[in-house]
Amino acid sequence: MSYSLSLVGPYLDIAIVFALVLALAPSIGSFMGRVFMNRPTVGEGVFGPIERAIYRLLGVNPRHSMRVREYAVAFLLSNAVLILWIFFLLMFQNRFPWGATPGISPMAWDLALHSASSFSTNTDFVHFVTESQVTQGGLLLGLQVAMFLSAGAGLAILAAFIRGFVRKDGTIGNYFVDITRCVVRILTPLSILGAVVLVFLGLPETFATSATVHTLLGSTQSIPLGPVASWQSIMLIGSNGGGIFGANSAHPFENPSALSNLFEIGLMMVVPFSSPFAFASAVRRKGEALPFLGTILIVFFTAVALVIIGQIATNPDLSPIAALSQGSAYPVGQETRFTLPEGALFQTVSVYANVGANNMAIGALSPIGQMAMLFGMFTQSTPGGVGTGMGYLLTNALIAIFVGGLMVGRTPEYLGKKIGRQQIGWAASLLLVHPVLIFTPLVATLMGGFVPPLPTAVGASAHTFTSILYEFTSEAANNGSGMGSVYVNDATLWFNVVGAVVMLIGRFFPMIAMLMISHYFSVQSPLPPGPGTLKTQSFTFTIYLTLFLIILTALLFLPALALGPLTQIGGG
Repeated sequence: MSYSLSLVGPYLDIAIVFALVLALAPSIGSFMGRVFMNRPTVGEGVFGPIERAIYRLLGVNPRHSMRVREYAVAFLLSNAVLILWIFFLLMFQNRFPWGATPGISPMAWDLALHSASSFSTNTDFVHFVTESQVTQGGLLLGLQVAMFLSAGAGLAILAAFIRGFVRKDGTIGNYFVDITRCVVRILTPLSILGAVVLVFLGLPETFATSATVHTLLGSTQSIPLGPVASWQSIMLIGSNGGGIFGANSAHPFENPSALSNLFEIGLMMVVPFSSPFAFASAVRRKGEALPFLGTILIVFFTAVALVIIGQIATNPDLSPIAALSQGSAYPVGQETRFTLPEGALFQTVSVYANVGANNMAIGALSPIGQMAMLFGMFTQSTPGGVGTGMGYLLTNALIAIFVGGLMVGRTPEYLGKKIGRQQIGWAASLLLVHPVLIFTPLVATLMGGFVPPLPTAVGASAHTFTSILYEFTSEAANNGSGMGSVYVNDATLWFNVVGAVVMLIGRFFPMIAMLMISHYFSVQSPLPPGPGTLKTQSFTFTIYLTLFLIILTALLFLPALALGPLTQIGGG
């Protein structure tokens, strides 16, 4: 069975979106770099008074620059407060303002723990149906607040990471200043602009929780509503992904048309694809952006192509799974309002930019498509989430430069700073903790009997294994996308508690590692480039970094792909 593609319209749409984003990325990135380095920006007269008011409210001295321990403590404590606030808000949501939503009860402690951990860590992986289990107070006072603060924390950590390359006094900035500037100057303006455009594209924006309509059969129906446009805007811009409706971006209120679909793709791309330029602007070396952007584009476009190719043809090895039986020429799980290329691009951008929003059923993707999605979460850096994605890519670059320097007998250094044992130790631990967080709960879940026995058919067994692998991969990567309940009901005590632990460690340990790497760089005085300095502003380094990233990821995760998606391709 085949699928007929339009060879002009959809691909032209994709090209236009990418052209616009890449055209805007240098300017937005330059602005972000100035925000990171506390340099004056456009709108200083508007942003400055707001930030000074916040500093006075928090009792923060904006001129005080922290060392790594103080910065890390401020980061962890502020996030702990956010997690506790959302946890108690969801457990007692009916007692808070906007809490009198008919039919919605307080959350159980384990679901509240998972939800608080999820939104505070920028994961937004949901084990609940939003419109029937969260009050409007829970949405506006808790989850949406976390969307701004978690994204701001990611940008703040990136700013502190970058400062290690330009400072020599051992300080890396002030966390409260960093998160305030990132939220006030980057996330809020972009979110307001995005929400306004989304309203014009047909998304509702109201404090009404529902609307009662009369059906054609003469009965009445209650349709959930809410501040959808503003929610959707920060959800996509901030790499969040938890939809205000259970169907997420496949819901017609969140994504009503092909035009809104394309605009939302652009919203997801704007900050991650601008981050290489933000880094280059912050270190005042414009050429440093291109190798990182090149690596991102090579891996990303390969993933998009694989998803589209995988969806064109059906896979007979998955025929034992009734939910995946294809009864028409249209791929199962594909939203029919969008063409296959447009739907595939949205989903690939969402996963690779660590947003996690869904406009198609990932559980119904071809094995090739699922493998492409998993690879994006394995790397977390092509382009990765807001702030952290660039941090992961920098970490991979440091290891690549270190290995390359050792192979050719050069002193490993980057931007005039030597890459030593401490930096590589933290960088390696940052990358190695990811597979540990995925495989440990995966094995415990399968061996502990927390899911039903796997089916006997090879293709079906591999698919159900992939669904469990995807669950923990998404949580460990703070991604938030899910394969759905094709096989596993994840709203259980085991998946709630274990998932919360995976998300918390998967978020905070790598960010602390980035701060430590920055610290060890920040105490060094920069050295002038010598004859042995590796030239990173080159096409050769772009290819080297790309291959290094792919090979390193394959070494860490290929066995899991062999047991899951690759077996679905060849299993019978």
